[in-house]
Amino acid sequence: MTNRPVNKRISHPKPIHVPVRLAGRSKRALRTQFAALCYRVVEGEVEVLLITSRRRKRWIIPKGWPMDGRSGAQAAAQEAWEEAGAKGKAHPRCLGVYSYTKVSGPRKGLPCLVAVFPVEVSELHESFPERKQRKRKWFSVRKAASKVEEPELRAILAGFRPPTPRHTSDTGN
Repeated sequence: MTNRPVNKRISHPKPIHVPVRLAGRSKRALRTQFAALCYRVVEGEVEVLLITSRRRKRWIIPKGWPMDGRSGAQAAAQEAWEEAGAKGKAHPRCLGVYSYTKVSGPRKGLPCLVAVFPVEVSELHESFPERKQRKRKWFSVRKAASKVEEPELRAILAGFRPPTPRHTSDTGN
């Protein structure tokens, strides 16, 4: 048996941004949600957009159930539009997760795990689907963290830094 050289070069594939498929399952059966951490940079300072919840009027970030055929980041961007009137670039890398239990509505008592995706806001519209049900307001990162109830979301907000663009070179490697 001859020894052949082994290619020891390890390939690190880029993360795949896979859409969620709901085949065979009802959206109501899922306990995972996707959220948008909407942000902008004004004079070098990062600001985060919070919205109020519909019933209890707590400060939260836009979030919702998975959407058939959409990735987590795409679903988060859709929620940012519907709940806050925010449009922009959704970044595919999850910032973290937080948990909560729904305390009102038809899904009362349902434990939820929420994956948070950053959305760099480039447009903020006055007319959007849930404009009559919510308030929205820009906060500093520190102030936003102090406004939310969920400890894990507070930690995600407190540690938030905008994603930096990745500069890739095509070297043929």
